[in-house]
Amino acid sequence: MKLKLGMALMATTILGSALAATAEDVTISIESWRNDDLTIWQDKIIPAFEASHPGIKVKFTPTAPAEYNAALNSKLDAGSAGDLITCRPFDVSLAIYEKGQLADLTGLEAMNSFGPVAKSGWSTDDGSATFCVPMASVIHGFIYNKDAFKELGVSVPATEDEFFAVLDKIKEDGNYIPMAMGTNDQWEAATMGYYNIGPNYWKGEEGRLGLINGTQKLTDKPWVDAFASLSKWGDYLGDGYEAQTYPDSQNLFTLGRAAIYPAGSWEISGFNTQADFEMGAFYPPVKNAGDTCYISDHTDIAMGMNAATKHPEETKAFLNWMGSEEFASLYANALPGFFSLSNHTVTMEDPLAQEFVSWRGKCESTIRPTYQILSRGEPNLETEMWNASVAVIKGSETPEAAAARLQEGLASWYEPQK
Repeated sequence: MKLKLGMALMATTILGSALAATAEDVTISIESWRNDDLTIWQDKIIPAFEASHPGIKVKFTPTAPAEYNAALNSKLDAGSAGDLITCRPFDVSLAIYEKGQLADLTGLEAMNSFGPVAKSGWSTDDGSATFCVPMASVIHGFIYNKDAFKELGVSVPATEDEFFAVLDKIKEDGNYIPMAMGTNDQWEAATMGYYNIGPNYWKGEEGRLGLINGTQKLTDKPWVDAFASLSKWGDYLGDGYEAQTYPDSQNLFTLGRAAIYPAGSWEISGFNTQADFEMGAFYPPVKNAGDTCYISDHTDIAMGMNAATKHPEETKAFLNWMGSEEFASLYANALPGFFSLSNHTVTMEDPLAQEFVSWRGKCESTIRPTYQILSRGEPNLETEMWNASVAVIKGSETPEAAAARLQEGLASWYEPQK
C-alpha cells in the first residue's frame, strides 16, 4: 500500500514538474507567404531570438505565396491564425487592420527604429496609426557587367546624358545588348523603368504625396519628362524586345549577352548564382550634375500582431526585437537584396547588396507612386501605368498622351484629382 502511494506521489510530482516547465514556455507562431525563407527562420532568426528571450518559443508556419491572402483571411475569420502576421504592403494589410484583426502597434517601442517612409506601407491613410513593424524593402537601380564596361572603356554614368552616351557606345560596339529588359510582361516597363528613373524628376516623396493630395497631376512636367526619358529606351533593348519576357531578360544578362540590367535588388541572390562575371550597380543618373538623387526604396514586407492573440506580451517582445540592430543585420544578410527598413546602419556581407544599400546615404528614398491609395479605383492606376510605360517605350503613345490618359483615368474616380 505504501509502495503504491509512493509511486502515485512520485507520478504526481513528475507530472506537476512537467506542467510547470510547460507553463514557463510560451509558443507563438508566425503566418507568412515566404515559404522559401523557412530554413532561414528556423536556422538563423528564431534561434537568435530564443537565445535572448528564454521562455518564448517561435514557430514559422508559411503558406504558399499564391494562397496566402485567402488562407490568412480564413484563419483570421475562424480565430485560428497565428500570433504574428506577416504583412504585405498597403491596401491588403490595411483592410485586415480595418476589420480589427491586426493590432494597432503605433506605440510599440520598435516603431522608434523606423521613419515615416518605412512605415507608410503599413499605416492608415492619415498616418495616425501603424499596424505592422516594417521588415524590409527592395531598392531599384541598374546592375551592370563590370567586365563589359571595362572591355568597352565606359564608366558608371552620373548624369542622364552620360547614361545615354554609355548606351550609345555599347550599341555602337555591337558585342552586347545595351540593356536587358522586355515589354512582353508589361510590369517591368513601369517597375524597373518609369518608377526607377522617375523619382529624380518628381523629387521622390514630394511628387508622390503631391499626387495623393491633388497638388500635382500626372500631366505636370516632371511626370511627363520622366516618360520622355523612358521613351528613349526602346533603341537600346535589342531586337525583339517587344516579345521578350522577364525570364528572357534575366537570362540575357546572366549569360553575359547584355551589359546593363534595369533592376530590383531582389535579383541579387539569383544573379550571384547564375552570372560568371563580376557585377556592379549604379543608382538612376540625375538630370544635371549636382542634382539631388532619388531612389525607389520600396516597402515590401512587415510583421503585425493578430489582435486575437492569446499571448500579446510575448508577441510584442518578438516585434520589439524586430526593431533591433541584431534583427536588421540578421535578416538583411540572410536575404541579400531585401534591405532592413530600420534606422540602424547595417553592413552587408554581399558587395552588390552593400552597393545598393549605400545609396540611402547619398540619395533621398521614396516608394512606387501608385501603391498607396492611388490604385483603389477603376481604371487601376498601377496596371494602367504598366501599359502606358510599354506604349511609351515602343513609341505607340507619346509621353504627353500617356500622361493625359493616366490623369483622366485617375481623375474619373479619385476626388483630389477631379
